[in-house]
Amino acid sequence: MKKSPFAALTAILAALLASGLLVAGTAGPALAHDSLKSSSPAKGAEVESLDEVRLEFTARVRMPFVVLRGPDGAQYQAGEPEQEGAVVRQAVKSPLPGGKYTLAYRVVSSDGHPIEGEIPFTVKAPAEETPTASAEPSSPAAQPAAPVPSEAAPASSAATDPSATPAAAEDGGPSFPVWLIIVIGALVGIGIGFLFSARKSKP
Repeated sequence: MKKSPFAALTAILAALLASGLLVAGTAGPALAHDSLKSSSPAKGAEVESLDEVRLEFTARVRMPFVVLRGPDGAQYQAGEPEQEGAVVRQAVKSPLPGGKYTLAYRVVSSDGHPIEGEIPFTVKAPAEETPTASAEPSSPAAQPAAPVPSEAAPASSAATDPSATPAAAEDGGPSFPVWLIIVIGALVGIGIGFLFSARKSKP
């Protein structure tokens, strides 16, 4: 039985279409690249503290590279990233100052395709500690007063010390002995007595 040219052409087109669909079906999974599945912290998250960042991909990755930039532009990653299958962990320098951070990563997927991206998040600033009453310095009035040296002490001790009297007399000028004053007084008294007796003896 002879086939018409139209029927033969239809059969060829159907075969080509079937083969094309088969190729597309088998190439679809091959063309699908790995991607980031989840992260800790998540994109746009706000955390109080952070010891490490965690990245999980849809398949095993290779050659991980992670950088954590802080609000001042400095880098806060510590050491090299650790990879375990599809999970990449990166230690950070803690405690982190408050502010906005950016986690940048780059890995090589299982099919050799590079995967990179950035994850912004925020670290809360630590609450300021208020000083307690016990930590406040004591007022000057509560402190014991320092002893004031007394200037009158040497004077009083000098007044009560008998040995200081001759020195003070010598400093004040010459002094007559007591016995000389007594002798002069006695002579004056004798002279006055002689005068009275001489007056009485006259007629």
